[in-house]
This record gives sequence, C-alpha cells and structure tokens, in this order.
Amino acid sequence: QVQLVESGGGLVQAGGSLRLSCGASGRTYSNYAMGWFRQAPGKAREFVARNRWPDGNTFYRDSVKGRFTISRDNAKNTLYLQMNSLKPEDTAVYYCAIGSRGITTLYFTERSYDAWGQGTQVTVSS
Repeated sequence: QVQLVESGGGLVQAGGSLRLSCGASGRTYSNYAMGWFRQAPGKAREFVARNRWPDGNTFYRDSVKGRFTISRDNAKNTLYLQMNSLKPEDTAVYYCAIGSRGITTLYFTERSYDAWGQGTQVTVSS
C-alpha cells in the first residue's frame, strides 16, 4: 500500500504561481506512473498531468500545457506540480495519484491509478 500526501495549495491571484508537492511512502513499484488530477466544484475529476516511470514520459492536458510542469525527486519520493500563469478556471481540489499498470499504459484515466492523496485546494482569484 502506498500513502500519498499533497501540500502546497492556497489562494493566488490570476497570473500567479504555486507549486504542489506529493510525498509518497510505503510500497514501491518498478513500473508505475504518478499523476495529478483536479476536481472543480460541480464537475467531474479530470486528468491534469502525469509522469511515467521508468521511461520518464510526461503528458499534460491541453489547457495546462506550457503553464504547468510535472516533476519528481526520487531521492525524496516526492512528485511536484509547478503551476505558472494560473487562471481562475484552474481553481479546484488537486489530487495526486499513483498506479502500476505496465510500461505502455497511458495513465490518462482515474482507473489507471491505485492510490490517491487527500487533495489540496487551489483557488485562483480574478
């Protein structure tokens, strides 16, 4: 079992930046992905970005490309999401997740992930 804990959310003005962190502990995998999802009020949870291991492949939803960067620090077992040029529509609870489905899995959907963090609120004011 893997435990995930997010931090770094908060209130920021449009155009500002935040960096989310997700610390992982517990079971380890040889092939896996860690990803970020978000859920705005009244909306379904949606994929934001993911980093796949061991090939290091990353992928972003179109609306955050060029603004968000996903990265990891393996020594610290921590996943990051650097969010720049934030917009009010980025307001949501952000969740990190980890899954192990195989090296060719795309990891774009919730069902690809096995464990989730509790979420951290990001609010972008206009």
